[in-house]
This record gives sequence, structure tokens and C-alpha cells, in this order.
Amino acid sequence: MVQVVVAIAVANIAGFARLTANLAAKISTSEYVTTARLMGVPAHRVAVRHVLPNMAEPTLILIAGAFSGALVEISGLSFIGLGAQTPAFDWGTLLNDGLDRIVVNPVVIVGPAVALTFASLAALLVGDGLAAAANPRSNTTRARTTRDPAAPTIAVEDDAVLVADGITVRHGASGRPLVDDVSFTIRRGEVLGIVGESGSGKSLTASVVARLLSEGLEASARRLELGGVDLLGRVPDRVLASRIGLVYQDPGTALNPAMVLGIQLSDVLRMRLRHSRRDALRLLTQGFRAVKLTDPEGRLRQYPHQLSGGMKQRAMIASAMSTKPDLLIADEPTTALDVTVQREVLTVLKRMNEESGTAVLFISHDLGVVRALCDRVLVMRNGSVVERIDDVAGLSPETVEHPYTKQLLAATPVVRVPEQQTEAHA
Repeated sequence: MVQVVVAIAVANIAGFARLTANLAAKISTSEYVTTARLMGVPAHRVAVRHVLPNMAEPTLILIAGAFSGALVEISGLSFIGLGAQTPAFDWGTLLNDGLDRIVVNPVVIVGPAVALTFASLAALLVGDGLAAAANPRSNTTRARTTRDPAAPTIAVEDDAVLVADGITVRHGASGRPLVDDVSFTIRRGEVLGIVGESGSGKSLTASVVARLLSEGLEASARRLELGGVDLLGRVPDRVLASRIGLVYQDPGTALNPAMVLGIQLSDVLRMRLRHSRRDALRLLTQGFRAVKLTDPEGRLRQYPHQLSGGMKQRAMIASAMSTKPDLLIADEPTTALDVTVQREVLTVLKRMNEESGTAVLFISHDLGVVRALCDRVLVMRNGSVVERIDDVAGLSPETVEHPYTKQLLAATPVVRVPEQQTEAHA
């Protein structure tokens, strides 16, 4: 048996060597490895800290597969008389011994066969579990949102669609607060803007409302309700799909390049809201017409690469509004677009908001865009609301109070037309 095990091990060396060499070569060119080398980290620490952990998942899966295969190979060699010899035995010898009695007593064959199959599958499952535990990208805790027992602190209007009181987000491992006690309400037909620099907590706040918090984070709130639905409790997926619409920053990454628009944009309508395929496509066609997309029926048969950036963003808005949601969350939907297309998309959002009465939570870092669209604005910095602006029309450095808001306004470019050019046009 020793010679058999050694022979199988030697036969598998080439496969292990090729896989580990390819993985190490790929990981060694990664930016984090290059940065570690430039910082003077020794080679052995780079290997142990950066390379091996990122190789662990495929390597452990390969080891589990090789172990499972080795069990079958050893049993096969013993079955044909080249493995374990009497008085030693394994599953292969048991199968060989029972072959002559398979008609009289088939259990002598079934037992070793089932044991071999079970052991092989168990090895593969154990390997998958070890690989998942060793993967640094998946070794995180699941996100959860809990209720803060403190008393509510905000006044709620009668026509409020969304009530968010005391949203706090912490990093699960360190407990470090990322969003600290953010409260706001959005009335029906109102557009509430949240502005701030990158990392200020805008998208994290919206992810708590949408129940899409990333793994490894923990959120709490004193109150979080959408149209009378308690978002801190158990909310069916169908309710979330019909009550909340989402428009992401980059329509190119939000759409599947391998599927036509009609198939992927109708998923929520068909799978969650139980519409037939025909009804779902009809609703999407109506939505495409509402956002002024030409040839809506033809667009549903096209792939994302066949549409421009503005057309793809309009299609995303139409898809989000097709469920007639109570709340539309637009997470920087114009950042990836040029100025002309930005104006078109903002016009579509404002018109659909006025026509449907849907409340909109609009996230941006551009106060110029927010001034053109929103009714009220929250300014966030370092996870907290530093200023609330109710008069967006008169927004200027003279009307705001917080220095950070003044800095944001100063960073917003303003195109000024020279007086001579104005007189020439006149």
C-alpha cells in the first residue's frame, strides 16, 4: 500500500505544481503585493501574509479533489489485485471478494460501494468548507440591522413616505462607527438630496434603507419605516421589490452585457411580483416611452453595449419605476455621464417624480446637480449630518452656515458668460 500511495502522490505532483505556480505568478503581480515590496516587506512575509492566503481557496479545493480521487484510485488498484494484499484489505479488496457473490448476497458489493462514494463526497464537501473559511474575501460576518431601543427624536409629517430615525452603521469586527445617528424623513413627491465627499456615509445610509447592507457591517436605528412597513423587522422580498426602486451610479456595470434588456430588466416583475412575461415587457415598454427612449420595443431586444450611457441610465430609471415604488433611491446616477446627458437624466427624474408622486432619495457629491433637482438637502461628513438645507433654490455660500457646506459650494464650478459676449448676443 505504501508504494501505491507514493505512486499516486508522484502522479499528482505536476498538477499541483502547475496550479500553485500559476496562482503565485498572478497574485505576485497584484497591486497590494507590489506595494508591500516597495515598502520593504521581506519576501517570506509577502508570501505568508499576501500570497498564500489568496491561494488557499483553490489549493484546498484541489487537495480535497485529489484526496477523493486517490481513494477511488487506491480502491481501483486493489480491486484488480495491484493494491492491498491479503491479509490487508480496503474497499477495493472487499468489492473484489464480493464480486463472486453479487447474485447471492448483493450487500457485500453495495456496502463498500456506498462507503467509497460517501467518503469521496465527504472529502469534497470538507474541502469546500475549508476553502470558504480560508478565503479572506468571504470570511466576514453577515450584515444585520437591529432596532435601537432609545426613544424617537424626530417629528414625523402625516404624508411622510420614509421615516429614518437614528441610523447608525458600525464595522462589525472593530465596532468603529461609519454612520452616526442620521435621521430624516421624505414626504410623498419630495426629492431629498444627500451630498458629501466620498466616504462621508451617503451610500451606506441608503443601503440601510434598501436592506442591502454589505457583509461585515452592523446597522441599528430607532425607527425605519417605509409607507407603514417596518424595515427593521422581517420584510418579504416581494414587498421590498415593489416598494423600493434603485438606480445605480454606473449603468454599464449594473447591466448584464450577455443578456438583452427585455430579459434582465423584467426579472423583478416576473420573479418577485409574479407578472407574466408579456405583462412585464408591456410595463417596461411603457416605462421606456415615459423616459423618452426611441423605439422602446426595439430597445428591449438590444444588448447594453448597443445603447449609449444616457440611454442605459434611462432604461435603468424606467426599470426602477416599472414597479411603481413608494421610494426611488438614486445613488449618484449622473456621475458617469457627460454634462449634456446629465441634464437629460435629471429632467427625466424630476418629471417622473412629479407625475407619479414617488419620493426620491438622491445621492450626489455635486451641489450643482442637487440644486437643480432636490427640494431639501442633507450635508454629510464623516458619517454625520452637519447641515440641513430646506431652501435649495436660494442655496449659496451666504445662506449656508457650516464651513464644510461652504467648501462644497466653492468647489462647484460655475460657468460665467462675459458681459461683452452677452451684449454681442443681444
